[in-house]
Amino acid sequence: MFILIERYINNMSIQDLNNFAISKGIGLSESELDFCYRFVKTNWKTILSNHGMFDVDKYQDKFSPDNFAKIKQLIKEYSIKYASYL
Repeated sequence: MFILIERYINNMSIQDLNNFAISKGIGLSESELDFCYRFVKTNWKTILSNHGMFDVDKYQDKFSPDNFAKIKQLIKEYSIKYASYL
């Protein structure tokens, strides 16, 4: 499973990430989008190996309060939904 995810992440563009965020009702600013993109590209293995149980709160200052709440909820939902695959 990790190989498929790795291939996707390697080919993922910043626009792909922005489109996903928009589809989930999250309108990221340019700086928020840039941070998310760099963070996901660099830390995806850590995120998946911890099943979404990493300390997302330490990144709260990188987002508007509304976007942070939405991102935190999305991480929680996806961690539950896809836990059996990881």
